[in-house]
Amino acid sequence: MDSKYNISSKNWLQITKAAIKRIKPTPVLPSGNSPKKIKIDDHLKSNSNGVNNKKKEVNGNQAGNDQQNKKAIANKNIQQQRRNLPVFAIRNRLLEEINKRETVIILGETGSGKTTQIPQYIHSARFEGNKKIGITQPRRVAAISLAQRVALECQSEVGQIVGYTVRFEDCTTKSTKLKFMTDGMLLREAMVDKLLLAYSIIVLDEAHERTVHTDVLFGIVKQAQKIRKAKNFPALKIIIMSATMNVDHFSKYFNNAVAIYLEGRTYSVNINYTVKAQEDYVHSCLVTIFQIHKQRPANEDILVFLTGQEEIESVAHSVRLIANEHPASKIPIKVYPLYAGLPSQQQLDAFRPLAPGMRKIILSTNVAETSLTISGIKHVIDTGMVKSRTFHSGTGFEVLRVQRISQEQAWQRAGRAGREFDGFCYRLYTKSEFELFLKSSVPEIQRCNLSNVCLQLLSLGINVVKFDFLDKPSNESLTSALEQLYQLNAITSIQSPELTDLGKQMSLFPLDPRYSKMIISAKNYGCLEEIVSIVALLSCESVFYTPVAKREQANLTRHKYMSTLGDHLSLLTIFRAYNNANEKRKWCKENFLNAKNLNYAKEVRTQLMDICTKCNFEKSSCGKNFDQVRKCLLTGLFMNIAELHGPKQYVTVDTKTPVHIHPSSVLHGTYPHCVVFSEVVMTTKCYLRTITTINPEWLQEIAPSYAKSHRLTTQWTQNGH
Repeated sequence: MDSKYNISSKNWLQITKAAIKRIKPTPVLPSGNSPKKIKIDDHLKSNSNGVNNKKKEVNGNQAGNDQQNKKAIANKNIQQQRRNLPVFAIRNRLLEEINKRETVIILGETGSGKTTQIPQYIHSARFEGNKKIGITQPRRVAAISLAQRVALECQSEVGQIVGYTVRFEDCTTKSTKLKFMTDGMLLREAMVDKLLLAYSIIVLDEAHERTVHTDVLFGIVKQAQKIRKAKNFPALKIIIMSATMNVDHFSKYFNNAVAIYLEGRTYSVNINYTVKAQEDYVHSCLVTIFQIHKQRPANEDILVFLTGQEEIESVAHSVRLIANEHPASKIPIKVYPLYAGLPSQQQLDAFRPLAPGMRKIILSTNVAETSLTISGIKHVIDTGMVKSRTFHSGTGFEVLRVQRISQEQAWQRAGRAGREFDGFCYRLYTKSEFELFLKSSVPEIQRCNLSNVCLQLLSLGINVVKFDFLDKPSNESLTSALEQLYQLNAITSIQSPELTDLGKQMSLFPLDPRYSKMIISAKNYGCLEEIVSIVALLSCESVFYTPVAKREQANLTRHKYMSTLGDHLSLLTIFRAYNNANEKRKWCKENFLNAKNLNYAKEVRTQLMDICTKCNFEKSSCGKNFDQVRKCLLTGLFMNIAELHGPKQYVTVDTKTPVHIHPSSVLHGTYPHCVVFSEVVMTTKCYLRTITTINPEWLQEIAPSYAKSHRLTTQWTQNGH
């Protein structure tokens, strides 16, 4: 890297400022004249005033009055902010269009106010009647933070008129009318209520993200709308919203639905490109952070887009270290990580404003790309990279790799800088590089393992092959998913699939079908407690924290928890020790373990055990009889077996693919004859990650039909296993 990128150098990363003209579509709204203003949320305001009056009666002292005055001023400011949003001026015309159409597509610029305001306008007009308005978001942090913001604007407590539901957390009541939720949660509701009769309006926000759950929801709500109309049930209105999307494609899919364009954003964003391509985007990111920190005043906060937890933790450490050893400014900084694996409360820490005279630096994955307004953000640093998972049906492998974002994602990221005031976006790539990015991201449904999608659709009685996808996955991917479900005994056949009793039970768990099968099988092996713990740990980010400077010390410290049988049992041993620790955070620090991720795994485990209780599974534990656990792992992962072929070379039994044990595995360098693995990651080689030794003879016992067509060539020769 050239010396001008050196943190201590006076010559910082060269940035070229480009005055980018935003491409605005021809507006449908508003008409020439400003619409007549209407009074919004009268019932909420009168109710709130009533509450305030009661408080004044009870707290008749000066302190109480001062508190009420502060609340009144804060509410006045919030209502003024709402009136300043571009969408406010055209709300009447917008409501007219929504009211007269079954399906509406709304394309609004970032910062126009569509996500927070349109659901409130609809509720103020009482379009939902005696039912709910459901608003979906691709990510839990967005669903929670939006519900909190809208509740504040409505002068209501979260869980009352405005609530949210995310995985393992429900904050709604019978009085909830505006329900924010992740798309996955609405999909699970559809498994119980196929026509979504609890809702009169469904708002599918951030439609451009094209998560697998969102794509499935497109087809489900479209079908529910059609059936409800045919049976003269209460109508279901569908609203699709985004700042960037292929409008023609969506319109055609939703029966030529009208697209409404909302022009205008509250604040502008200046886009900056690098003069030349960057070899090390992480280093360039650090340089840019401290360039901004040196030159800009306090309380101009920075949002940085990175690819994953490990990268975020590493950059956070570097930022703190550089700030302490080479202060570029007297302004104190506070660094916040933000990624999906963080517990909800810690995710929300990033949204709280700091005291005057400080600077907040948020290091985030793409969870902060959409629908989030993070207080104080004026500068966005876009690395142009994202971590993406792609499933290859031919090999059965999911490949996790860091790759370039799409142009759509780049514009979404830039938009985070213009939410509260004019902002700046620093793109760590050249303009010519940007022009080579894909226009839109490849939909997740075309690059993921579809076994869980198929399981969910079959639980709804939907023919998977004939399902009306917005962009249909390949026949090869669908067939591969059905073959996996058939091998797991979840469906009756591949040609005419229907759920078996086992498959119906598996669909109750919000998990990969292989993990669901393991949990259900655990009752037969007397190890439900152990398997649920392992599955919970597999559902979160890595529990290991290994500082680069203390790698050897960390490995030696954790060695006492490592099992010679493999990674799954090592994770189980760590989790047991964590639960027995009195001071958990201190214990995690001493053992180089991630307290956040272990706590999240504990929360997931609690919810999974609740599902087991509802299914009347009897609690059981095998103690230290780990053969039972290993056999149970095999009930779900028998298609994930690799055996040793020659010196230091493994081959997968299912697809005969050469693979290697990942260096992070406790079994790295030991070369057991036969292992079961949770996943494969592909970098320069194919690596098996999270593996456990097994006895080859167990395959015939646990999956006889699979064993018949996939014969093992090695013999079990290791002693003690």
